[in-house]
Amino acid sequence: MKRLIFLLFLIGFGASAQKKETPTTSKKPKLVLGIMVDQMRYDYLYRYYDKYTEGGFKRLMNEGFNCKNNHYHYANTITGPGHAAVYTGSVPAVNGIIGNEWYDPLANRSVYVAEDTTVKAVGTEASAVEGKRSPVNMHTTTITDQLKIATEFRSKVIGIAIKDRGGILPAGHSADAAYWFDAKSGNWISSTYYMNELPKWVQDFNAQKWPDKLIAQKWTTLLPIKEYTESEEDDQEYENVLSGEKSPVFPHSLANISALLTSAYGNTLTKEMTLATLKNEKMGQSKETDFLCVSFSTPDYVGHATGTHSIEIEDTYLRLDRDIAEVLKNLDMTLGKGNYTVFLTADHGVADVAGFLKKHKIPSGIVELSKEINYLNGEMVAKFGEGKWIKAQDNYQLYLDKDLMKKKNVSMAQVYELVKEKMLILGSSVYQVVNMHDIASATIPPYYKPLIENVYNPKRSGDIMILFEPAWYSGYKKGTTHGTMWQYDRHVPLLWYGWGVQQGETVEQTYIADISATLAAMLNILEPNGCVGQPIKEVIKKK
Repeated sequence: MKRLIFLLFLIGFGASAQKKETPTTSKKPKLVLGIMVDQMRYDYLYRYYDKYTEGGFKRLMNEGFNCKNNHYHYANTITGPGHAAVYTGSVPAVNGIIGNEWYDPLANRSVYVAEDTTVKAVGTEASAVEGKRSPVNMHTTTITDQLKIATEFRSKVIGIAIKDRGGILPAGHSADAAYWFDAKSGNWISSTYYMNELPKWVQDFNAQKWPDKLIAQKWTTLLPIKEYTESEEDDQEYENVLSGEKSPVFPHSLANISALLTSAYGNTLTKEMTLATLKNEKMGQSKETDFLCVSFSTPDYVGHATGTHSIEIEDTYLRLDRDIAEVLKNLDMTLGKGNYTVFLTADHGVADVAGFLKKHKIPSGIVELSKEINYLNGEMVAKFGEGKWIKAQDNYQLYLDKDLMKKKNVSMAQVYELVKEKMLILGSSVYQVVNMHDIASATIPPYYKPLIENVYNPKRSGDIMILFEPAWYSGYKKGTTHGTMWQYDRHVPLLWYGWGVQQGETVEQTYIADISATLAAMLNILEPNGCVGQPIKEVIKKK
């Protein structure tokens, strides 16, 4: 009997010991790191793939999950709406973020997406316009808000970006902090929406004068310039010149902060602020899941200036790859590999430079929309009588003077038919004109109609939307832009990595709105209140 009891004890002890030795998966990640790259088109993942390191983009692609057919689900593909859509899982029609700016007919002025005149700047002059910022113009919650709610606001949420809208909108309404870069003072700043004074560690970080350190360096190519075979030769006529320079060629002398932000070192500045935040805020080191939202704004500045096939944009991505690798390595050391979740995406894509396409006999072009609006107003005066019929234009949308229309007894249908007639005779540049009050009747393919419906907000959108042909855009002869419903502006990367993520890839269609829905499913919390996305089942690791 004693022998039997002894044997049972040994069996139980062995099972217990074996159980303790078996590693277990935690029920939740210590940290979620959301990485957004401003103006990262999907093909950049593969065009520069062979030159990326093993620790940055390749690590996320090969050890995580790659959604290769990921698109925006609306037409206005620009920075503010992109950041809002990722984190709200919604559409501009619902979350209210229809552009970086829009016309407010009640105030009779343009409204900036993150403006808040009730708050003051923190970290620079209190009256500085650059600091009067908050998320109050966003009508819905974000996944970061939902995490705060689910943990009784014990989770820490912080947003970081050079652009204020890139840090503020992702962090949501209930964030602990959002920081953005003030080019005038050279400081990372915030607003009284979040705090009355910068934390000591942020003040110390600003005191290090990182912008001065980076400006002191010349922007040279990371690799020998002859190896940049994925790009055109340096010095194309359709590249813009950096501030303080005479020609768009390497090496670049960074004359001021404007030039710094339009160089790969702008990402370095963001990376250093990210590492400082992780360390000083002890992100991921509490009982609850924390969320750090980081947006790398510099690729947008470089892309607008030099285009999609410049050596500058390639070097920016090669250096960004190393910046991301450094952040991931830091998280491995502090939180442990497998204890944090990462997703990486972009707020929009970008069009190839019209001059580049024309050189290779591909249809493309540029429209000076301001001139066309003056022309349209003249045609309206000729037909309907004197007045400024078009009060404003933003996001390719025309805002009409409703009071003038009422006074002259002119209907929306009459104005729309005139605009459509006059714009379509421009020939190859304009694809279609849409009455935003009657999108259902628009004669465009069914595939594209929902994209326009998803941007129409009755309180903020314009009355008539002008759709340009693919590869055509409103802008200047140098550089490029984005903001359309065509694939090059809507197809962006979506990479997942770490805790809760299944290794693999899919070519099934996924949408930006699915990101917040997927995170909600992973974290077992409620999705944002305006969410229209669905969890991407293949991404979530089976337990």
